[in-house]
Amino acid sequence: MWLDRFSAQSTPSGTPPPRGQSYSPAPRRPYQASGPGPLPPRPGLNPRSSSLSLISPASSSTSLPSTARLPNGSGLRRHGMGGAPPNIPDPLQVLETILGGPPRKPSARKSEGISEDAPERPEEVVEDVDFGGLSLQEFAPAAIPEIRQTSPVHTYSAQSVEEYDKEKDRFEDLHKSILACDEVLKSVETYLTNFQSDLGAVSAEIESLQNRSIALNTKLENRKVVEKLLGPAVEDISISPAVVKKIAEGPMDEGFLKAILELEKRSKPINTKVKEQPDVKALGDIKPLIDDLTNKAIERIRDYVVAQIKAIRSPSINAQIIQQQAFLKYKDLFAFLAKHQPQLAQDISQAYVYTMRWYYLNHFTRYQKALEKLKLHILDKYDVLGVDDSAKRGPLLSNTRAPPSTHDAFSLGRRMELLKNPSPNALTAYLAEEESRSHYLEVPFRSFNLALIDNASFEYTFLTTYFSPSQNYHAISRTFSSIFEPTLSLGKTLTKQLTESTTDTLGILLCVRLNQHFAFELQRRKVPAVEGYINATNMLLWPRFQQILDLHCESLRKAASSLPTRSSAGTSLLSSSSTQSTTPTPLTQKFAHLVQGILSLSSEAGDDEPVSNSVGRLRSEFEAYLTRLSKGFVDQRKRERFLCNNYSLVCTILADTEGRLGGEFRGHFEALKEAFDK
Repeated sequence: MWLDRFSAQSTPSGTPPPRGQSYSPAPRRPYQASGPGPLPPRPGLNPRSSSLSLISPASSSTSLPSTARLPNGSGLRRHGMGGAPPNIPDPLQVLETILGGPPRKPSARKSEGISEDAPERPEEVVEDVDFGGLSLQEFAPAAIPEIRQTSPVHTYSAQSVEEYDKEKDRFEDLHKSILACDEVLKSVETYLTNFQSDLGAVSAEIESLQNRSIALNTKLENRKVVEKLLGPAVEDISISPAVVKKIAEGPMDEGFLKAILELEKRSKPINTKVKEQPDVKALGDIKPLIDDLTNKAIERIRDYVVAQIKAIRSPSINAQIIQQQAFLKYKDLFAFLAKHQPQLAQDISQAYVYTMRWYYLNHFTRYQKALEKLKLHILDKYDVLGVDDSAKRGPLLSNTRAPPSTHDAFSLGRRMELLKNPSPNALTAYLAEEESRSHYLEVPFRSFNLALIDNASFEYTFLTTYFSPSQNYHAISRTFSSIFEPTLSLGKTLTKQLTESTTDTLGILLCVRLNQHFAFELQRRKVPAVEGYINATNMLLWPRFQQILDLHCESLRKAASSLPTRSSAGTSLLSSSSTQSTTPTPLTQKFAHLVQGILSLSSEAGDDEPVSNSVGRLRSEFEAYLTRLSKGFVDQRKRERFLCNNYSLVCTILADTEGRLGGEFRGHFEALKEAFDK
C-alpha cells in the first residue's frame, strides 16, 4: 500500500519526490560527520539495489542511468544529511561517463528549479556500446583504462566509506520500518474489513429485533384487548394455587380463615353461572374442583372443631379460653360448615351442648361443695323479736347464761357494704375452703350466683355469636337451657338450703336485693335466657322473707298476750330492779334496728313489693306490745313517759333512713312521740 503511494509520485523524467518527513515509525539515526567534509559514495555499492526502488527492473537496458533513481526515502536522506558534499562528483555522472553518455547540463536543471543533488535522467545514448561479445562484468575491466584516460579518477577516503555505511544502515532501518508499517496497515485493513462485516451483521440483527419488537407490541396490544374482555370473567372463576394449598395443607390460623372466605367469595359467582350457563366448558371444568376443595375445607373444619370440644373435657381446663381463642376467633369456619353441611353442624352443636353441660355442672358442683365449707352465723327460731335473750339457747340443766352471740341478728351494720361496694369477683373455691371467719348467708349466695351469672352471660353471648348463623333466637335459648339447666337447678338448691331454716330477715332481704342486681346486670348484658332462674330465686326468697316477718309478729303477739297474766315476766322486761323504769326496753332497740335495716334495704323499693305491708304488720304488733306493756304502770304520767321514750328511741335509730318507706315510718313514730310527749 505504501509502495503504491510512492510509485504514484515518481515521474518518468527521473525527478525525485519532494522532500518531506519520514513515515516510518522507526527512530531516526543521527548523522555524525567524522571529518571536515563529506565522503564520496563507496565504489562497488549501487544504491539502486535497495528494495525501495520503485522503478520496475523491466526497464530498457539502453537507458540504464534512467533507473538510477533514488528511492522514495532519498528525500529523508537529503533532509537528514543536508545534501551531497560539493567536492565529490555525482556517482550518476561517473556512471554516465563510463557508459559514454553526454554530460549533464546543470544550468538547465537549475533553470527548471530542480536541485543539483537530485538524480537526473540522462539523455538518450546516441550510439550503442560495443561489448565485443563480452559480458558487462568482463567488459568493465577492459574499459577501465580507457575511462581512466578520458575522465579524472576519483579517490575515496576512509571517512567517505564510513559515512556511506551509516547512510546504508539508515536506509535499511527505514526499509524495515516501512515493512513493519505495511504489516500493521494490513492488520488494520483486515480488522476494518471484519468490523465492516460485523457491523453489517449487527445492522441485520437490529433490523430483525425491530421486526420482532413490532410483532411483540402487536401481540401485547391484542393480549391487552383480550385481557380487558376476558379478565373479569376469568377472575371470577379462578382460585389461586396459594389458596388451594392453604386450605388443603395449611394450619388453622388467620391465613386459613382468609382462604375459606376467598373460596366462599369465588364459589358464589361460579355456582350462579353454572345454573345460568351450564354449557360453558370452563365452568364445567372448574365446578368439580370447587366442590372438592369445599369438601376438603369442611373435613378440616370438622376435625378442628371436634378437637377443641374434646379439649374442654381435659382436667383443669378453662373453657372460656378455648371459646375465645379457638371458637370465637374463627367463628366464620363454623358458619361455612353450617352453610354447606347443616346436618353435620347440628351434630357438632349437639356434641358441644353435651360437653358444656357436663363442664358447668361438674365445676359448679365442686364450687358449691367448697362454699358449704364456709362457716355461717346460725339464726334460728330463737333469733326473733319476742324471745328473751336470757332464754335463748341456754343450758337445760344449769342456771348460767349462754355465752354471748358473736353476731347481731337485728342490726344491718357493715352488711350493707355488700350492695354499696360490691366486689367484681366471686369468692374462689380455694379461699372458701381455707376461710376461717364466719359469714352471713348472703356471702355464699352472692358468690355462687355471681359466678353463675358471669358464666351464663358469657355462654349465652358465645352461643349467639358462634351459632347464630345456623340458629335463631328460640333455638339458641333452647340450646342455652340444655346446657345450663342442671347448673341452674344446682343454684336453686343452694338458695333453698341457705334460706329454708334461717330466721335472718336482713340476710334474706339482702339476697333479694342481690338477686335484683343480678337481674339488672343480665338486662344490661342482654341475656334474657337467665330470667327464669332469677324469677325462680325470687320465688324462694320473698316467701321466706314473709315467713320470717310472720315469726317476728307471732313472737310479739305471744309476748304481749303473756303480759297480763305474767306480771313478773313483764316487769323483767322493764327493769332489772323491783322499781318500775320508763327507759326503753331492749325489745324496742332490737325492733328499731331491724326496721332500720329493712327500710335501708328498701330505700328504692317499688310499690309492688310486699315489704311495706309486712313491715306495717310488724309495726302494729310492736305498738300493741308497747301499749299492753305500758299498762303495767300505775301512774299515767309514767305510762306516757315510758311510751314516749320507746318511740323516741325508734325515731333516733330511724333518723338516717332514706327512701319513701323510711320517711313514712319516721313520720309515724315522730307523731306517736309528740302525742305522748306532753
